[in-house]
Amino acid sequence: MKKGFYIIMAAQTFSSLADNALFISAIALIIELDGPYWMIPIMKWSFALSYVVLAPFVGLLADKFPKGHVMFFANCIKMIGCFMIILHQCFSSNKTIQTYLIGLSYGLIGIGASIYSPAKYGIVTEILPARMLIKGNSWIEGLTVVSIILGTCLGGFLITPLASNFLINHTFISSLTRSHANAAIFVILFIYLISAAFNLAIRKTNINYNIKNNSIFSILNNFYKNLSIMYNDKIGRISIAITTIFWGVSASLQLIVIEWGQKHLGYSIDQTSILIGLVAIGTVIGSIIVAKYVRLAQALSILPVGIIMGLLIFMMPIVNSKTSTYLLLISTGILAGFFVVPMNALLQHRGYKLLSAGNSIAVQNFNEQLSILLMISLYAILVWLNIKINTIIIIYGIVVTTLMSFFFYLTSINKKSYDKLLQKTINEE
Repeated sequence: MKKGFYIIMAAQTFSSLADNALFISAIALIIELDGPYWMIPIMKWSFALSYVVLAPFVGLLADKFPKGHVMFFANCIKMIGCFMIILHQCFSSNKTIQTYLIGLSYGLIGIGASIYSPAKYGIVTEILPARMLIKGNSWIEGLTVVSIILGTCLGGFLITPLASNFLINHTFISSLTRSHANAAIFVILFIYLISAAFNLAIRKTNINYNIKNNSIFSILNNFYKNLSIMYNDKIGRISIAITTIFWGVSASLQLIVIEWGQKHLGYSIDQTSILIGLVAIGTVIGSIIVAKYVRLAQALSILPVGIIMGLLIFMMPIVNSKTSTYLLLISTGILAGFFVVPMNALLQHRGYKLLSAGNSIAVQNFNEQLSILLMISLYAILVWLNIKINTIIIIYGIVVTTLMSFFFYLTSINKKSYDKLLQKTINEE
């Protein structure tokens, strides 16, 4: 791997570390304010909404300017979002309104993340050849998942009495806030600063894209054309469909695991962060395995893994012991990592060939985040209706298993045409 690739990995690791620590800390802040539980999925929903609304524009932004600079700008927006969460008490003394403000501020973090993503993934496709994309994506996804593990655990640790009391009583933070969750967010702010420093160290690739018109109408029209190009391509269509479903369900399962840990296992919020970390550990293992044994041309052959992953979800309501719970979550993560890395690499390579680095990732993010909006909306409605968490888990298990089985059937009956087209696009490298 090139030296510049490691700088990109460092920048992404710290940014993702902060994102995930912030999510846990923001949840703790909502609980601290006695906010409604449905506000937690709404917070995630506002994050995803930013991706969907800005999707036509962020790809152009990533292709027009040096991607390291775009990533730095995105991190600055995230830091502003952190400040707004910290200062929620300055806007209103009403706890309900404060809770809503936290949700809106987290949406601003989503704006930063939506700008960051096309630049992050786009520069990977620019500096690595097709034969190294799965390996490169494995590193990116693996380190992202490591940062999810560490970030989730860090967020959980920072809100424990041990850490929060130290921050409030023995650091300069004591003069700024007495809130345990806010103290944690101050620490997270510094992590974003580290990521921003790595962003500025990313060198230009000197790859230029032909951007003719910057009017809003032309941008929207161009984005619609990009969507059409990907949807009308066999490989593009199936890879978008599969990754879209995967990320929509994954985002919902993150929230489900938090509620499941509290209600089914009796865990506190900082303990449930460990459960999310276990899934992430499994994903790292799966990413390492798939990078070693699966090539880009074999990406569609791993679809049965998605079906097995769906079946494992059904086991969540029946596990009770710590050992069985940990094994189930790690196993689910392994299958997730093994499944998503080749599919992401396939989608990014095909998108890069058909469109451009930034625009292909913007199309991918639009579809995936739209799926997240729908899936989290479903979860929020089920929570609002007071549906038991184990019933919600069964519903999502049915969704995953059914859809993955359908895609496996679809690719099986068209296997020869898919293999031929996939081999052709790889040989064009």
